[in-house]
This record gives sequence, C-alpha cells and structure tokens, in this order.
Amino acid sequence: MSKEQKNYATQQMTSKFTDYTYTINIYVPSNEVPKEGFPILYVLDGSSYFELVKEAVRLQSGNAPKTNIAPSIVVGIGHGADMRERRFYDFTAPAETYIYPERFKGKGHDKLGGAAHFSRFLEEELKPVIEEQFPINRKQQALFGHSLAGYFTLWQLFHHQSSFQRYLAISPSIWWNEHELFHCASVFLNEHQEMREALFMSAGELENTMVDDARQMMSILEKIMDVAFYEALDENHASVVPTVMSRAIRFMHQST
Repeated sequence: MSKEQKNYATQQMTSKFTDYTYTINIYVPSNEVPKEGFPILYVLDGSSYFELVKEAVRLQSGNAPKTNIAPSIVVGIGHGADMRERRFYDFTAPAETYIYPERFKGKGHDKLGGAAHFSRFLEEELKPVIEEQFPINRKQQALFGHSLAGYFTLWQLFHHQSSFQRYLAISPSIWWNEHELFHCASVFLNEHQEMREALFMSAGELENTMVDDARQMMSILEKIMDVAFYEALDENHASVVPTVMSRAIRFMHQST
C-alpha cells in the first residue's frame, strides 16, 4: 500500500437526523501537521466530486508557494444509488408549498425540504467525528456544493454562517422554488453587518439565467461580506466544475 493510499479512508455513516446512510470519503495529506491543524474542505455530492477535488488539492498543494493552496483534508459526502431523488430532500429548504419550473413538466419529488435535518447531520454528527479523528483547523473550514448542493451551500450560509469560513457554490440552483433564496439573502443582509465569512460563486457562460442569478446574489451579499464570482466561458452545467475547481480552492485558502 502506498503512502498516498494510507491517507485515504472510506466509511459509512448513518444519520439519526436524516435517517439515511452516507458514504464518507476522507483524504488526509501526508505532510507534517501544521500547528493549527489542516484546513478542511467538505464536498457535497461526494460520489461525483470527491476524487476531482481531492486530486486538485493534492496536486496543487505540492507546490503551495506558486498555487497558494496548502495541504488540506478533503471530506466527500456521498449518496447511494438513489442519489438523484435523495439530494432533492437533503439539499432543499422546508417550505409550505413547492413550485416547480416549467421544464419539470409537472413531475415532482416524493420528499423535499430536508435541509435543516441535513445541516444537523453535518454539524452534530459528521463534523464531530472528523474533528475527533483528524487534526483540523476549525478556523479554516469550507463547504463546496454544485447545482442543488450549491443551493444548500447558500442556505447553510444564510442560516448557520459560522459553521464554515468559506462557502463555495458552483452553479447554485438559486431558481429553486421561485428563487426563494433571494428572500433569505435579504433577511440575512438585514440581520448582519460586516462578516468574516466569504463566498465564492461561479457558473458557466452557457448556463444562461444561472449566471444572472449568481450575479444578482453577489450584488446583495457583497455589501456585508467578501463575495467573488467567476463566469466560466464556453462552459455548461455539466462541464463547469472541473473548469473552476482551482479558483474555488484558492479562494478557500485566502486569509480570514
């Protein structure tokens, strides 16, 4: 077994809050542990993105003076075979009614609105286990999500902003439920003044309205916090993540 393989672990974790078993993939650098612990990046939709993010961190942290990416722990949170349906529960906020866009053609989902439960899983179950097992820097934690997981990343910022210092939302589904996140953002703006937490958003040029939504969200939040937006030219919803991953990780490592 190679040194790199020894720093990779997979475990199953069942949440009492969501009543679901997640696959948790963990990458720990082989570097000497910093005095304050390693920065840590939690990756939603880990079944799809853990390997990509882990390799981006591993390769670029090998030349930190040039990349500005330090060795970091990466934790992927993955669903099982029912990922498509289940993520609509875990990543969407509770609401009295749900209005689907026309492209759904009237087809809904069996379970919605589990974001508060999933957040408790992150904060009260997953993170304590990770913090007990590995040397992390609790002042340098980031959350990454793409698409509907990007929506949840923003929701987590608006409701539990101190749980992470950096929020990385790629092509966030701000359109969900008649753009309800804009209302959340307005409430958030009224309740907070200048903040230390920071947000990175990105979308592909070919995603059309998702670019406009992200820019509008940036215009709201930049009044109280550091917000960066990057439009990836010639990229679509499926191709945008590999294109912007390095920028997102660099943003994670900006000083707080």
